[in-house]
Amino acid sequence: MSIGQSLVSRFVNGTNNVADNSIMADFGMPDPTKWHVFFDDFVYYEADDWVITTTEAGAGSATEALTDVNGGALLVTNDAADNDADFFNKVGESFLLASGKKAFFKTRFKISDATQSDFVIGLQVTDTTPLDATDGIYFLKADGAATVDVFVRKDATTGSNTVAAIATMVADTFIELAWYFDGESTVYYAVDGVVKGSLSASSTYLPDTELTVSFGIQNGEAVAKTMTVDYLFAANER
Repeated sequence: MSIGQSLVSRFVNGTNNVADNSIMADFGMPDPTKWHVFFDDFVYYEADDWVITTTEAGAGSATEALTDVNGGALLVTNDAADNDADFFNKVGESFLLASGKKAFFKTRFKISDATQSDFVIGLQVTDTTPLDATDGIYFLKADGAATVDVFVRKDATTGSNTVAAIATMVADTFIELAWYFDGESTVYYAVDGVVKGSLSASSTYLPDTELTVSFGIQNGEAVAKTMTVDYLFAANER
């Protein structure tokens, strides 16, 4: 007896991603050791998993808590002073981008104020000032503008390659941002599932140090701002 409409393809012996002479050839699933993968859907949240950097000009403090969103989400709420901030670096820099190795990053999130706020999200070196991190591939929105820029940055001396205004934020509206490094010299970026363009990630600008998943928001005025992160995904070939 079939269940449902039986519309999916079925590989009853499994499927994998290795050569037929590999020790893993008869493993019925893709070999998980070929890729390093991070995915956080925020069904759970442990503060100890993150290096959290806060800036508090007033007497209050930022808060981080799970919130009621289908699929799970983390709600970050700043205190109400100008430039108050709450930034996160995943403990352990476990992503090293290298020639010949592809890498991906994807996230879905929203912010409460599209203009009077700053945010950053992507892969970065652990940094207490992530809005000006020295290394990484990441998305950034500056205070006073609703537009999002994408950066490929290698250390403070070399600098970055940037494409400005790849997307426009709308207050309290989810957006999906993603990038893909082709393992050669190009980073492609996408907004809400649509590839919008690319920028050079040659050895000149490709970060050459370990990176980690990073995100956060800073107030652009003396009003509390929030960031709601639905999920974070990052992966690179070993």
